[in-house]
Amino acid sequence: MNSTNPPAGTIRAALRHRDFRALLAGQAVSQFGDFLYNVALITLVYQRTGSATWAGVTSAARVVPLLVAGPFGGIVADRFDRRRVLVSCDVARLLLMLALALVAAWHLPVVLAPVLAALATTAAAPSIPSVAGVTSRLVPDADLPGANAARSVFTAAAVILGPGLGGVLLFVSPALAFVINAATFAVSLACVLAVRADDAFTVTRSANGAARMGLPVLGLVRDFADGALALRRHPAAVRLLGADMACSFVLGMESVLFVLVARSAGLGLNGYAFMFAALGAGGMAGTTLAGRAARLPYRRVLIAALSAVGLSVAGVALLPWAAAILIVVAIGGAASLLVEITMSTSLQRMLPRDVFGRAYGLAVPASIGVIGAGSLLAPVLDSTLGRTGALLACAAAVLAYTAFLALSARRPAPAAQLRSPAGDHGPGNVMAALPASRPADSFPIMESRLPLDLRPGTRTAPRADQESNPMPSRSSPRSHRLRRPWFRSAAASAARVSWMPA
Repeated sequence: MNSTNPPAGTIRAALRHRDFRALLAGQAVSQFGDFLYNVALITLVYQRTGSATWAGVTSAARVVPLLVAGPFGGIVADRFDRRRVLVSCDVARLLLMLALALVAAWHLPVVLAPVLAALATTAAAPSIPSVAGVTSRLVPDADLPGANAARSVFTAAAVILGPGLGGVLLFVSPALAFVINAATFAVSLACVLAVRADDAFTVTRSANGAARMGLPVLGLVRDFADGALALRRHPAAVRLLGADMACSFVLGMESVLFVLVARSAGLGLNGYAFMFAALGAGGMAGTTLAGRAARLPYRRVLIAALSAVGLSVAGVALLPWAAAILIVVAIGGAASLLVEITMSTSLQRMLPRDVFGRAYGLAVPASIGVIGAGSLLAPVLDSTLGRTGALLACAAAVLAYTAFLALSARRPAPAAQLRSPAGDHGPGNVMAALPASRPADSFPIMESRLPLDLRPGTRTAPRADQESNPMPSRSSPRSHRLRRPWFRSAAASAARVSWMPA
């Protein structure tokens, strides 16, 4: 294949699309500023207070608000035009960063630093599901894995480069770091405005959702319920989210136990940084596999990648050589990022557009919260089982969940799950039963669901009779096709890969 036609599903293929490049550029610059500002924020608070507790509280202020505001951010992303949402988020964070610069430059009370940091995190909550939703509409479905991989590449690069520049700027003033971060939000805002595809930002609101706009309390409760129900109705999405949460739990454990591993492996005080550098380098390498993985059934990719994550943790626990430990850490980083890309891509394909933001707004805080749970549980396991025992317990938990996924893939699906309306998602995905009352235009653009082994990118438009009667009777032409021998084989394949809700 020549250079002008890169393989579908790769980063190069996703970057062919001008509007996606604009959105990606803004997000990359913004994320770079976020990691730069994080170093300056923690350093500023520690310099002013000399207290590790204050530094910890400030660090928590960067994460904890997302656990609460994340679901609300998903509601905002589903209710309002997403271009306006992204612009509003960037403007709010720009102003908050300038306020932090004033706190640093004018020596205002240091308590304002964690407060402003928490407000900035809260302001960012609607942007996360909005960007994910817009991305799936700026590139063809076949290139969606490459688009998510590109986003992950720039996130990994920001993790590596942002803190380094932030440390350099500290020699001048923390206030300068905050001003530069404010400027990155201005760049992000300009990039969002540069996207030409207005329809990519338009939200699809169901009739019930529009009717609830005037009922704030009841509307919020129903919006939360709709997001949770969307995940429940797509069992594969629940399993994918569980896999991503398993990787997040591993990250939380490693953030604590890597200190002990580095010391025992003879890597010295800098070994902790070396191990996380290996984790990041492996993650960037893992993004190059996304295109190839997109050509395989996602369940196989997920089980293989999650197995690699668990085995890498076991390797860290058992290997005595520093070089070998760094290698398996890098392998774990690559596998973990592959799980993340698979999860994001599959959710974008599976979930209906009119509830995507609310469902994604529940998924992201869940993954982030598990990181904190892992970091809190790590010292407890270390004190009871020792460093090696704690890592092996973590590896066993991940491998047990992987085995559960493999066994669930063989569990027969209920008949209702095999009778879905036109609007089910791509090859290899189990057809989730949806209510017949859901409007046809609420479904995302989808791949053909028959046969199940089609490669991503092949789509079949629903017929009018399927939209009006998603559950055809036995006497309809559709039911005759269901009784053909080749479909029974496809239905058996679907039963083998069905992921039932817990």
